[in-house]
Amino acid sequence: MENLLTDVSGILVGSIHDARLASGVTVALFEEPAVASVSVSGGAPSGRDLECLAPEARVERIDAIVLSGGSAFGLDAASGAQAWLRECGRGVPVSGTRVPIVPQAICFDLLNGGDKDWDRYPPYRDLAYAACESAGRELPLGSAGAGFGATTVNLKGGQGSASARTRSGHVVAALAIVNAIGSAVIGDGPHFWAAPFEKGNEFGGCGLPARFAEKEHVLAWKGGIEFGTTIALVATDASLTKPEAKRLAIVAQGGLSKALRLAHAIFDGDTVFAAATGRKTLRNSPHDLVEIGAVASDCLARAVARGVYEATALPFRNARPAWRDKFGGSRGEMPG
Repeated sequence: MENLLTDVSGILVGSIHDARLASGVTVALFEEPAVASVSVSGGAPSGRDLECLAPEARVERIDAIVLSGGSAFGLDAASGAQAWLRECGRGVPVSGTRVPIVPQAICFDLLNGGDKDWDRYPPYRDLAYAACESAGRELPLGSAGAGFGATTVNLKGGQGSASARTRSGHVVAALAIVNAIGSAVIGDGPHFWAAPFEKGNEFGGCGLPARFAEKEHVLAWKGGIEFGTTIALVATDASLTKPEAKRLAIVAQGGLSKALRLAHAIFDGDTVFAAATGRKTLRNSPHDLVEIGAVASDCLARAVARGVYEATALPFRNARPAWRDKFGGSRGEMPG
């Protein structure tokens, strides 16, 4: 267990970013088609092929999930992943060809200082193809992949991941692109809202503050035209049906509320996918599913905090600071 999404057997991940663009793409590739669904709770979402993930929809399994920056321009990324998969012979057979099924969600990172003056077409299709080419078990955190240009209201956001094992032996993991409308930390301090769920010192070991001052409850969020979106994938090696995957996605959304203040607002596009690789059967279906959902929710909260904790600030004027820039201390040490 490496505390990453790729701890779930049957999943590879590729992450690619363009530093000048200040944006990127992350692709989760399933070694075999996986059962999946999605829960969309933000008020300003944008995605592709989300309808096919409804429990009643005809598509039974998918080949990959794409998470991308670029706002609506980033929706081109799924085409790049689809092209790569088709070259590999993946997809639903249709009259002599194959159609890979690649749902996608995007986050808004158009105002982070990067050069968005691309040519006729945005670069996300090529970035996704390259992400597929590089996919493996390693998964960089912080300012990487789709999280490269991500921000929160007061700190640099990023790409985070976490995993755990249930009491019945199922592996559960989460991957989050933290571009939140609100904050992952309490007030102006180093303490993460997700602190009660931290394992070891995976995001600094700061715990919760001894007491909550009134100023720490003051609500802050991105204003103007800067939208926020936290997009994520939770996954398990359990064998689930599509309705069960849908329920997993819904339950896992609670992790965003544990880790962020706030989530699911009118100006964000919070979207959580859930996927099951089916490598391990459920021994006690209802009870196992409840625990998988609870663990997935905790993993997502931890992934959000890790994405912010591991981030590096962008080298642009007025860029938001990284957690370590503001609070000091090294990984695994309580800042002074």
